[in-house]
Amino acid sequence: MIIEIDPRRPRPHQIQRIIDAMKRGEIIVYPTDTCYGIGADIFNKAAIEKIYRLKGIARNTPFSFVCSDLSDISMYARVSDFAYRILKKYLPGPYTFILEGSRQVPKMMLTKRKTAGIRIPDHPVCLEIVRTLGHPVISTSASINGEILSDPREMARRFGKQVAIVVDSGIIAPAPSSVISLVDDEPRILRVGKGDISAFET
Repeated sequence: MIIEIDPRRPRPHQIQRIIDAMKRGEIIVYPTDTCYGIGADIFNKAAIEKIYRLKGIARNTPFSFVCSDLSDISMYARVSDFAYRILKKYLPGPYTFILEGSRQVPKMMLTKRKTAGIRIPDHPVCLEIVRTLGHPVISTSASINGEILSDPREMARRFGKQVAIVVDSGIIAPAPSSVISLVDDEPRILRVGKGDISAFET
């Protein structure tokens, strides 16, 4: 199912249809500030398994997830004063920050070092989905065989019934987020992508 949503003014009834699908354990395609993402409720293991099958990747590959705001992040990660200042400056934005996960995060969402990748994309539709659901949503690019797709109509055709809803908020030219580790209060650039990372370069 394709749902067309104005990227600037998502309507509550449209968002609720998405939430209802996610609560049933379905997966969705939704817009972010870097590309379209494939999402599911991080607390629904069966839905996460569907994403692994859809993307054809190993089940020990942890996904990042989207939080709605900084207070939301503090529930799912250990945020030092140092990390908080950075998060406050750069989020919402096209960054994935690696932090030590809290006990609230499902084990399958953590790396072997017990860290997690966390995003707050600068996109009203994405943030409204997370706010309405009430907890984080999986964040992984809408890709097939490594090709990140930009056209939601093409995604609907190629993913077919494997996803319950494709949100159409227009074409988004994919540009990966920059990935910055803040573990142990030592900023490290793990991937150069969209967004200014000059402050993290040494």
